[in-house]
Amino acid sequence: MSSAAYDVPDAFDSGADAYDGLVGANPGYHKHLRLSAQRMQLPDGGAGLRLLDIGCGTGASTAALLDAAPHAEIVAVDGSAGMLAQARAKKWPSTVSFVHSRAEGLTHAGVTGPFDGILAAYLVRNLDDPDPVLRTLRSLLRPGAPFVAHEYSVRDSPLSRAVWNLVSWGIIIPAGRLRSGDAALYRYLRRSVNDFDGASEFCDRLQRNGFVDVHSLTVSGWQHNIVHTFLARAPR
Repeated sequence: MSSAAYDVPDAFDSGADAYDGLVGANPGYHKHLRLSAQRMQLPDGGAGLRLLDIGCGTGASTAALLDAAPHAEIVAVDGSAGMLAQARAKKWPSTVSFVHSRAEGLTHAGVTGPFDGILAAYLVRNLDDPDPVLRTLRSLLRPGAPFVAHEYSVRDSPLSRAVWNLVSWGIIIPAGRLRSGDAALYRYLRRSVNDFDGASEFCDRLQRNGFVDVHSLTVSGWQHNIVHTFLARAPR
């Protein structure tokens, strides 16, 4: 089932209340988000920089970006009103602002560049057509500025695919049903990861959409070669 057939923002609205508890039980979830934000190598604690957190959810990626760049201005965007309400309810410095918008509608929501860096955590996999969104995000970056996609990708590794499906059926889906009363969102999560680009294919996709210096790194723990940091830059 594609994200077009399964309305992802609406599904996250329904699961918003239970979401933080579920991801918090995932060893390494917040650590790996912070690692991807750190891999952006933002100078001077982000002083003078303007950053975009696209697909911010309940604010976990926003917190990771703030940790890496505590002095930056951060614009955090999500298409799910429920998830955004959870994010806004947390304590943030005045340099962090939130915008309700799907990734496909940034211009209409008043989100304009230039940005000195963009973090997209667990976003691209949920887009029905990633290419125009990636081109838009590239156009919002200053020349040479970093783009980082923090994302699941298992197609390149049969072992990673097997581990992902084992953990999904054995832990993620039952836990989602227990906490939220409905496992549909987490069954979608399993499918969407299986269907998403392999790491090499996604790097190629970034290059086709105008990014340069494209490469990927993975994380430690059980999510090694399952969760990746995809790093790229806008051309100078």
